[in-house]
Amino acid sequence: MTTPIGKTKTYQDLEFIRNIAGILERSLDVREIVNPIMDAMTTHLGMKHATITLLNRKTNDILIDASHGLTPQQAQRGRYKLGEGVTGQVIESGEAILIEKTSESPLFLNRTQRMSPSDSSFICVPIKTGRTVVGALSADRPYDQAADLQSCVFLMELVASLLAQSVRLRRSAQERGEKLQSENERLRAELKDRFRPSNIIGNSHEMQIVYDQVAQVSKSQTGVLIEGETGTGKELVAHAIHFNSDRADKPFIKAHCAALPENLIESELFGHVKGSFTGAHGDRKGRFQLADGGTLFLDEIGEIPPSIQIKLLRVLQEREFEPVGGTKTIKVNVRVVAATNRNLQDMVTEGTFREDLFYRLNVFPIWVPPLRKRKSDILQLADFFLERYSKQNNKNVRRLSSPVIDMLYSYHWPGNVRELENIMERGVVLAEGDALHPHHLPPTLQTADHVGSPKSGSLKDQVEVYEKDLIADALKSNRGNMAAAARNLETTQRIFGYKVHKYNINPKQYAG
Repeated sequence: MTTPIGKTKTYQDLEFIRNIAGILERSLDVREIVNPIMDAMTTHLGMKHATITLLNRKTNDILIDASHGLTPQQAQRGRYKLGEGVTGQVIESGEAILIEKTSESPLFLNRTQRMSPSDSSFICVPIKTGRTVVGALSADRPYDQAADLQSCVFLMELVASLLAQSVRLRRSAQERGEKLQSENERLRAELKDRFRPSNIIGNSHEMQIVYDQVAQVSKSQTGVLIEGETGTGKELVAHAIHFNSDRADKPFIKAHCAALPENLIESELFGHVKGSFTGAHGDRKGRFQLADGGTLFLDEIGEIPPSIQIKLLRVLQEREFEPVGGTKTIKVNVRVVAATNRNLQDMVTEGTFREDLFYRLNVFPIWVPPLRKRKSDILQLADFFLERYSKQNNKNVRRLSSPVIDMLYSYHWPGNVRELENIMERGVVLAEGDALHPHHLPPTLQTADHVGSPKSGSLKDQVEVYEKDLIADALKSNRGNMAAAARNLETTQRIFGYKVHKYNINPKQYAG
């Protein structure tokens, strides 16, 4: 029987394979065994450089995982796709490739730039686990016409089969690492989103400052003073601070100081005992006691009467108080977050607010900007309220017409976000189609400049304004496509084109 060329098992070849098996017995970690194995290949096969490449099953990228004779920079350059170059074809086909002279093969890319100007021979064999190719083992040696390269291919295939288990474990470890890294990035993103409170809408620079301040103060026990005009969302900021704090699973109790009668505010905050005043038929816990362990939100703190301010100061400093009509001291662990739409500093100057209480409350101030200072958030807020009230009212109002958007941006918003919410709710109730139009908005927003209404208010002029609005809205919905816009309005392209020309509308401005 004739032995195939290159597969004669000489004593030296057997010693080489036994040496490789002995190295693999010491460890299954490719990173620990690669250098001893490559050294053995260099000694026995005359190889100069060698690499182990792994296939990323998710991206189909082929990267060098271990190398011998390459610098880190050279190894980083060894990136391939399936079917690309020698390595890519070997991993794609599962068959070994021998290139006797690299200078004569366009398949050899020399991406790692490992070759010197002198010619070389290159061998690449697949690493398989079962029928699955997981990577490749490649090596090069100086070109020698007398060299038995077929024998080298056979021995490298044996080495690759011995390496397969280690490579499989290495790839599994890499994939687990990638999964953990992906999970870590996801958790980081969630953490970032957590400190960009989901209950607050807006991406403006002004609101980002608020989010950053919420992130800074949430985990502390420090009291917070939230300042801002009425309707800016101060209570939402207080919620965000509480639910991102260590007290999140404890009570969040609210007290609107301006809504509490002066003769009852002390009882509401600190509680009372039976018989302490007319109508006190039993003991009653106040807001401070109800909020024990959690957060107490004192809204409109500037409205607290001077007679109560001194008692409030004591609670903030000593964490204790006596209920109305009681003598027993009650200790509480409460974080106080206060809010005001007034300038407390001016009230201190005027003598209507205690200076010591102001400094106790003003440890960490957060200013919530008015809507006119964060106009880039208006459209996002309007869309949010539009969707909310469309669902609540079982309507199909999905968008704002272009004139409505212009009106929202032009308005000065004295009532801030609360006013915008009310306007969107009103508009959804009045709307009959899928879009909100200027006539659905209250008169305060409908100025002649922004609605296009002439001051005369004649029927002809009003009809033209409405017609122009419909045409612009149709073009916007169809990205400037006049034919599609005409079909939506159930008219001909000729009539539609005439109207566009009449009202001097440029369809190209809606193309994006």
